[in-house]
Amino acid sequence: MVAAGASAGEVYLGVDGGGTKTAYCLISDGVPIAHFRGESIHYLTRGMHVVEPALRLGIGEVCSVAGIEPGDIAHAFIGIPALGEVRDAIAVLEAIPGRVLGHDRYACGNDVVCGWAGSLGGADGVHVVSGTGSISYGQYAGQDARAGGWGELLGDEGSGYWVARQGLNAFTRMSDGRLPRGPLHERVAAELGIDDDFDVVDVVLNQWGEERARIAALSVTVVAAAEAGDPVAAQILQAAAQELARLADAIAARLDWPAGDQVPVSYSGGMFNATRLFDEFAAALAASPIAYDLRTPAYPPDEGAAHYAARLAARTARG
Repeated sequence: MVAAGASAGEVYLGVDGGGTKTAYCLISDGVPIAHFRGESIHYLTRGMHVVEPALRLGIGEVCSVAGIEPGDIAHAFIGIPALGEVRDAIAVLEAIPGRVLGHDRYACGNDVVCGWAGSLGGADGVHVVSGTGSISYGQYAGQDARAGGWGELLGDEGSGYWVARQGLNAFTRMSDGRLPRGPLHERVAAELGIDDDFDVVDVVLNQWGEERARIAALSVTVVAAAEAGDPVAAQILQAAAQELARLADAIAARLDWPAGDQVPVSYSGGMFNATRLFDEFAAALAASPIAYDLRTPAYPPDEGAAHYAARLAARTARG
């Protein structure tokens, strides 16, 4: 995909910030020429002080792979997790890439825009993210809308963190007899390396310091338990998929998508790598009164962000 009006041979940068990592991609003539994976730039969980040095390192590394300097980048799109959720932080965050790049040929947005631009190639439709957190975003007829993305304390339903948290809760209920024990109990204990069930408190709260990414990683254990036949784990994944489908429904409704028209929907995030969750998600969309066209992502989010940067550059050139 080459954005209409994008200049041949020019290099565009896409940055997809996530809860656990940041992905960088450079494209030229619509083709990726360099990738890099760096640390998360999630300012709410890691601190504002982390963002600039992390971006400086990541952009420097991806440029080094391509044999260029940041100043050679024609345009960039920087997807920043939780951008827009703290009003006073917006201007501070949006100024950082300029200092790193050494120019103002860039735009910033919430990282969900990267997923939409990649999965649907920048076309009208709905994009659902289920990684460490969850969020949805869509565009239709020049309008856009967002749903979810409220963070692990207030929301993030259907995300890796949410699935893990539900799994830990089920583990405690299996431990004291409120739920029958299944494979989930044994697998969580083994993953945490505990012999006494009460040690889950020490591990998660003290040893892990309630670290969001470490807790979210336990979603893999919940998926494995479901695949091993644990009915409680299976119910958790089904509930997660239904929550993710509700995110899509909310976007389609807010964009006033014409009744009866198919709504393209795609996805990104590590939770969708779990076949069981993906199948439940597809089933939940099929059960919705909205006619969805579920599509395999066209590009990964970092590459989508780079293509979006090229589109923004072309739009700027046209005035």
